[in-house]
Amino acid sequence: MVTSAWPYINYVPHLGNIVSSILSADVVTRYYRLKGDDVVYVTGSDEHGTPIEIEAVRLNIPPKQLTDRNHAQVSNLFERWGIAFSNYTRTENPVHKEFVRKFLLKIYENGYIFTQETEQLYCPNCDRFLPDRFVEGTCPHCGHESARGDQCDSCGTLLEPTNLLQPRCAICSSTPIKETRKHWYFDMPKLSEKLRDYIENNKSLPDNARNFTLNLLKEGLKPRPVTRDNKWGIPSPFPGSEEKTIYVWVEAVLGYLSATVEYFKRKGEEERWKEYWFNKETKTLYFIGKDNIPFHTIILPALLLATHEDYNLPWTVQSTEFLMFDGQAFSKSRRIGIWIDEALELFPADYWRYSLLSIRPEVKDTNFSWTTLTEKVNSDLNDTLGNFIHRTLTFINKRFNSAVPQPKSLDKKDKAILEEAKEIVNKTAERMETFKLQEALRYAISLSHLGNRYFNEKEPWNTIKTAPQDSANTLYVAAQLVKQLAIILEPFIPFTAEKLWKLLNLSGSVHEQRWDETAKELAPDHKINKAKPLFSKIEDSEEELQAKLEKIRAAKEP
Repeated sequence: MVTSAWPYINYVPHLGNIVSSILSADVVTRYYRLKGDDVVYVTGSDEHGTPIEIEAVRLNIPPKQLTDRNHAQVSNLFERWGIAFSNYTRTENPVHKEFVRKFLLKIYENGYIFTQETEQLYCPNCDRFLPDRFVEGTCPHCGHESARGDQCDSCGTLLEPTNLLQPRCAICSSTPIKETRKHWYFDMPKLSEKLRDYIENNKSLPDNARNFTLNLLKEGLKPRPVTRDNKWGIPSPFPGSEEKTIYVWVEAVLGYLSATVEYFKRKGEEERWKEYWFNKETKTLYFIGKDNIPFHTIILPALLLATHEDYNLPWTVQSTEFLMFDGQAFSKSRRIGIWIDEALELFPADYWRYSLLSIRPEVKDTNFSWTTLTEKVNSDLNDTLGNFIHRTLTFINKRFNSAVPQPKSLDKKDKAILEEAKEIVNKTAERMETFKLQEALRYAISLSHLGNRYFNEKEPWNTIKTAPQDSANTLYVAAQLVKQLAIILEPFIPFTAEKLWKLLNLSGSVHEQRWDETAKELAPDHKINKAKPLFSKIEDSEEELQAKLEKIRAAKEP
């Protein structure tokens, strides 16, 4: 079971959003499918968060109108980015709403939900209560001045709106007042010890997620509100709470379960979802940004434990650090960064996929720039990978009538290259198994470096005249490396891998192959298709690329 954080659908995700969760999960999903594993990858649009309401207020439209439009747009964009979801759904889906209400009633019956009178922030100017992101202010823990009412982005601490110092309404910036309201709370402290046991005994959790979570547990968990005073969201199922809705932090993480239910319901296998959530042989993998750690290591496990139904708890929670753009945080208001719709108007998806994954912020914040893109595309994709593939296939087209040559008496160098290639494939797999995707990609692309070096050393353009069989041996070996590249690069640049598979004139789709196909030879006399370039260099300067981006943005503005 592979999942990624549900994107808020108030606007189109940017490059930092997609690399931290959606794209990372896609790479791992594709890898395990190549390995022959049964993989379900689910996520969806988070429609009920306060960012949606805030944006809808600003646009003066109903939230549902906004999410209908954005969900359709983002779903299409993810498809164009090559994301191999089993199910990309939405929290407005009836299956999700029903599942959440039944799930929460279960933990209510188990004694983990209680009521409490609590102070709630209210904005007289906007005439609305202010849950989570409707409030901004100063974090009481680290002093960050733009903390939100649900969490501080700077230190990661989970917050309540009333915790904020100098709170202000996110809509009108006025100072809210406090009013007493009755709400339903999730009694997380009851589950503290079970959560601690889970964290301490789960050896698959990376250190950053484990240490961050243990620190939160050490500080002590507090009950979290389950309901809120607004109309946009899932109606609360608890007796007496009919005018309230479910807090988004609860329902969003339950979306992983409901999306699985929906997926198999659509397939006519309504009970199969349980195989992925109760079978102890199943591994659940979560890909998120670091700001989402507590929601996946504390809140989701706590909810699952509260059912007393022995759900599978997260096997691993892989979180990235932040991707910056030219040394700054992505900001739509300040027009800093690139959004995934804009990206596709400039270059093919694989250019972006490769560039982002090659600098994936796995252990520290990393920086993306126009220079990053240009260097990765021109040097790695065009000059190295594309060059090796094109020179190999073109040579076979011209000198061997498009047929893979028949090898005879491979020399020491030929055999060594085949062994080294095998080792690269194995090292790529090893890094994928430990979710070191940046390193895995580095190994995968090194196969083309190996191929180019081998090609240059063997000089088949000379040996074709003086020792034709030596040239044939070289091109046979090179062809094997090209086939291996098509398979091991499929998780990273799937569109290019499929084009390469077709150039090799191999049956079916590369997406349907198996990883161990890399060990099977591209048979002698196998006919390949006419070589075509797979990449083009980016010739524009940084200034020209930025100007193109601004032109795209200007065309979309009213």
